[in-house]
Amino acid sequence: MENSAVLPPIYVDTTIELAPAKVIASFPVNTFLENLAIAPDGTIFVTNHEVGEIVRISPDGNQQIHATVEGKVSGLAFAANGGLVATGWNADSIPVVSLVANDGTVETLLKLPDAIFLNGITPFSNTQYLTADSYRGAIWLIDVAQPRTSIWLEHPMLARSNSENIIPAANGLKRFGDFLYVSNTEKMLLLRIPVDTANRPGEPEIFVEQTNIDDFAFDVEGNLYGATHIYNSVVRIASDRSTTIIAQAEAGVIGSTAVAFGQTQSDRTAIYVVTNGGMFLPPPTGVVPANVVRLEVGKPGYPLA
Repeated sequence: MENSAVLPPIYVDTTIELAPAKVIASFPVNTFLENLAIAPDGTIFVTNHEVGEIVRISPDGNQQIHATVEGKVSGLAFAANGGLVATGWNADSIPVVSLVANDGTVETLLKLPDAIFLNGITPFSNTQYLTADSYRGAIWLIDVAQPRTSIWLEHPMLARSNSENIIPAANGLKRFGDFLYVSNTEKMLLLRIPVDTANRPGEPEIFVEQTNIDDFAFDVEGNLYGATHIYNSVVRIASDRSTTIIAQAEAGVIGSTAVAFGQTQSDRTAIYVVTNGGMFLPPPTGVVPANVVRLEVGKPGYPLA
């Protein structure tokens, strides 16, 4: 029996419209690529979660280790100066936010001993970012200029249904218009949170139920492209909440974890997907190499901030 048979069949009747796919880069088996950020020149920065590396991939697929964090690294976003802001843990397993300079120098910006599992991060306003705390059931507001941090929202809908479950709850997060969208992977929910003119949160609401989203990205029309992780696919969720599968295992997206849009003029209607090759729930073939996969979706990405 295939491992996928034990999963809830949430996409069994979902429409399939496969996007043109190309594997841009591959990594050895048991590489956990967790997140990515793409620079204006097309350079792709990827977090290699378990070994604490940020890898730089040129548009032609050449890989170089850009930076190494003492611990583990999860989410990734750009700083105003072109450097990177990363979430993760330090060597003592304390959640941290790190700054990575253009030359790869790493500085621990903030320690968050009250956090548990910092995951996805997204620009919010000026020097502020929001990051999901997958095990606390919260979203932290990070100001990299001060630097300081505070809880932006803590809510049961962002938390796990069972604190013993290792699956992350609040996971990926992105703003679109006047809402912040957040995936709760453990509850298989896509949530949206109203954001007022002072950038304060309203009450979370369920946008889509029974969907297994890790991290995701929006196009300019409000279509959400989500990595389904253990479902080994990428889905498009339209503003009317309908779901379409746009990539499956055959495209190289086994263990898909995150999605980001291309940034160059010739690449702005493509998304890039990072994977872990099925480390969390191996396919029948066993764990496969981790990939960075390009999918042509035909629409440009929505600006991150």
